[in-house]
Amino acid sequence: MSKGGKLHPDWILRRCCGSIAACILTLAVLVGFIVLVIYLAIHPSKPSFYLQDVQLRNIDLSDPAISLNLQVTIASRNPNDRVGIYYKTLHVFTTYRDEPITVPVTLPAIYQGHKDVSVWSPVMSGESVPVGQYVADAMKQDIGAGYVLLHVKVDGRVKWKVGSWVSGSYHIFANCPALLAASGNNIGGAFAMSATAGAGHNATVSLKFAQAADCTVEV
Repeated sequence: MSKGGKLHPDWILRRCCGSIAACILTLAVLVGFIVLVIYLAIHPSKPSFYLQDVQLRNIDLSDPAISLNLQVTIASRNPNDRVGIYYKTLHVFTTYRDEPITVPVTLPAIYQGHKDVSVWSPVMSGESVPVGQYVADAMKQDIGAGYVLLHVKVDGRVKWKVGSWVSGSYHIFANCPALLAASGNNIGGAFAMSATAGAGHNATVSLKFAQAADCTVEV
């Protein structure tokens, strides 16, 4: 305040700026509180993933590296009544004994409405994928025994949508067991299989199973 009781312009400006900043902070806190209340009220459940089909077109184990080509059908269901899901980025790949044996494939980004089901059928392949000798030997033994347990994995990012509000991005990971059995083996359902196992074993196989397998999902 200046002499004579007059208000100094700088003091008025600081007072106005402080009031505006306080209003903005209060509004931000209020909006954050509302978003938190909405989130806690709806409490979105994570989507369910199912491995519906696997077709192993060929596999070559003639050296420690693995070459294979397969197509899988993966379904996802949104269990929420009031929450939609944006699948922004999804990559799918196959592993055997925790070793990646196919190149990651990018799935198309989609929006999944309330209670909706989405299906993808990507083709995955790996050409001379280097693996440990024990991994290649284990797969040969499994094929010789008439069954192979692979895992189809989905890794990506999702967003929740409630009305016009869209959340931030969350990491999602799904792990789907795929038990494949040779013809005549009654393991986990009816399968027809084809593979080139090396060491003089050559059989062109198509692998298919009739019963969907549940996937574990982490968000």
